[in-house]
Amino acid sequence: MIHDVKITPLKILSDSRGSVMHMMRNDSKIFESFGEIYFSTIFKDSIKAWHLHKESTLNYACIKGAVKLVLFDERPESPTKGKYQEINLSPGNYFLVTIPPNIWNGFKGLHEPESIIANCLSLPHNEKEMVRKNHSDQKFNYKW
Repeated sequence: MIHDVKITPLKILSDSRGSVMHMMRNDSKIFESFGEIYFSTIFKDSIKAWHLHKESTLNYACIKGAVKLVLFDERPESPTKGKYQEINLSPGNYFLVTIPPNIWNGFKGLHEPESIIANCLSLPHNEKEMVRKNHSDQKFNYKW
C-alpha cells in the first residue's frame, strides 16, 4: 500500500426503489476541505493516466461499473517511493480512496459500456497545479 493513501469503507443503502451511495461527510476523519466534486466516465478498456495534483487531495469512489485504479509513488522522502498500488473499484467493492498530493494516478475502465468515478477534491480543479503524462510513458514502466 502506498504511504499516506487511505481506503475508507463506504455504505450503500438499497431498497426496492434504488440505492443511496454515501461518499464523503465533513465530519469524517479524512475530510480536509471541499474544493469541487466531479464525475469522470471511462469506457471499457480505455485508460486515463497518468496525472498528479501538486496541491489537491483526491477522493475517488466508483459509483457505476468497475475500474482499476493505479497509484505510483515518486515522492523523494516516502517510504513507498518507487512502488505501485492497484485497487479495483466498483459499487460491489465500494469504498473511498483518498490520495494525497504528489501521487501519480490513473485508471482503466473494466466494465461495458462505461464506468463512472466520483472525485471530491480538497481544492477547486486547477490545471496549473496538475502534471500529466501519457499512459504509455516510459517513466512508469507499467503495463496496463
